[in-house]
Amino acid sequence: MGYETRLFINNEYVESKSGETFSVLNPSDESTVVEGVHSAGEEDVDAAVDAAAKAYKSWRTFSGAQRAKCMMKMADLIEKDMEKFAKFETMCMGQPISIAMKFMSSVPAYWRYYAGFCDKIQGESFPEDGDKRVKMTQYMPYGICAGIGKAAWNGTQVTAVKKIAPAVAAGNTFVFKASEKSPLGAIALGEYIKEAGFPPGVINIVSGAGKTGGLLSAHMEIRKISFTGSIASGRKVQDAATKSNLKDVTLELGGKSPAIIFNDADLDNTLAMNSQGFLNNTGQICAACSRALVQEKIAPEFLKGLKGKFEELSNVMGDTLDPKTMLGPLADKAQFERVMEFLESGKSSGAEVLTGGTRKGEKGHFIEPTIYLNPDNKSRIYTDEIFGPVLSIKTFKTEEEAIEMANNTSYGLAASIYTSDVTRAMRVSALLEAGTVTINAPYGGTLNAPFGGMKQSGVGRESGRYGLMEWLQSKAVVFNMAVPSKD
Repeated sequence: MGYETRLFINNEYVESKSGETFSVLNPSDESTVVEGVHSAGEEDVDAAVDAAAKAYKSWRTFSGAQRAKCMMKMADLIEKDMEKFAKFETMCMGQPISIAMKFMSSVPAYWRYYAGFCDKIQGESFPEDGDKRVKMTQYMPYGICAGIGKAAWNGTQVTAVKKIAPAVAAGNTFVFKASEKSPLGAIALGEYIKEAGFPPGVINIVSGAGKTGGLLSAHMEIRKISFTGSIASGRKVQDAATKSNLKDVTLELGGKSPAIIFNDADLDNTLAMNSQGFLNNTGQICAACSRALVQEKIAPEFLKGLKGKFEELSNVMGDTLDPKTMLGPLADKAQFERVMEFLESGKSSGAEVLTGGTRKGEKGHFIEPTIYLNPDNKSRIYTDEIFGPVLSIKTFKTEEEAIEMANNTSYGLAASIYTSDVTRAMRVSALLEAGTVTINAPYGGTLNAPFGGMKQSGVGRESGRYGLMEWLQSKAVVFNMAVPSKD
């Protein structure tokens, strides 16, 4: 089977002018998926930006209905080929096909959701209040925008649509770069973009590693950029944006999210949500609750049950194309080695290994689902984002202690609360420093509610109307009503 590996610029697939290429490997068995994926250099990025600049002059004048028509057609086209796109993620980053299909199921919905906003971007007006002036607000697009999914190999299409759909609905044009770990799904969007009726240059797709992302971040003609990835890479994006043209930046970064489990939690549900729920996509989800804080009374029963759940799930780790497989490998060799280093540091820190802690098998980048009990508060396994199937558990006595433990981190992306007391759930959720708090479930993605982080977990929001407004600038228009008419 052949795969498209070129850049998609101005509604055409083109070879990179840089001449640089890279390969993609299947993390399940380390076989080569594809060689010769074109990497965008400075000339290529300039070409994509130039195409977006020319397209913006006409795209911004399209009526809302015209933009919506293209977006609705895009949704229909992707919906017909969801399995094709899901298999790209399975081959490139080892995402089990059952998980990949769940990720893909939300993509057409995002295109349709933001298509609905195309003709509903209205401003406000404020009556004259004694100063003889009437004030109005309008919202206008930024112009040329960009998106980078540096470490978002856990859901290429979801990452892309959360950025591209609201941006083009608002009237912007776009250049998107997917993670070099899983670029094929993004590259394949080109033919769908063209068939959906988007004019040349409205949406452009480039590939490449950090160098390509740096070129987008520093480009003087790009007015707004959105990045999904690690804090370290996010800082580089923000720094480059600041030092170039002060472009606006949205950052969706990492997390070390807590799950707070109270004594009155439903045990069966809590075990399910903190086993398969946490291990979804092998723990490679930024909002995964990788710190479980358990109240002392329920702790013994919870630990016993969770250990059994983790070991059961280890038995359904393997062939990623088998619909019964629940857990796959880590995305690539570099991530595998990074998580293995965390496992060793956890053992040396004195934390108890309740289960796992080792590689699974001798082939591919598989790691046993792992639980560390009572790690030191300053140990790396407890403080740093691992992005793998590694859970740390600590106990607490009181609600106040749980809140303090949960907030004692530089991250603030997500949190979960497990309790049968609705009042407690509301009280605690209000005090947690997290962009999203879920009750009796892990974060599962929301189409119409905002998603983003507090503290070092990010800046700005995606999804919902909030995600749309990230791609619009407000403008005040003031009428001086005191000027006499010449008539």
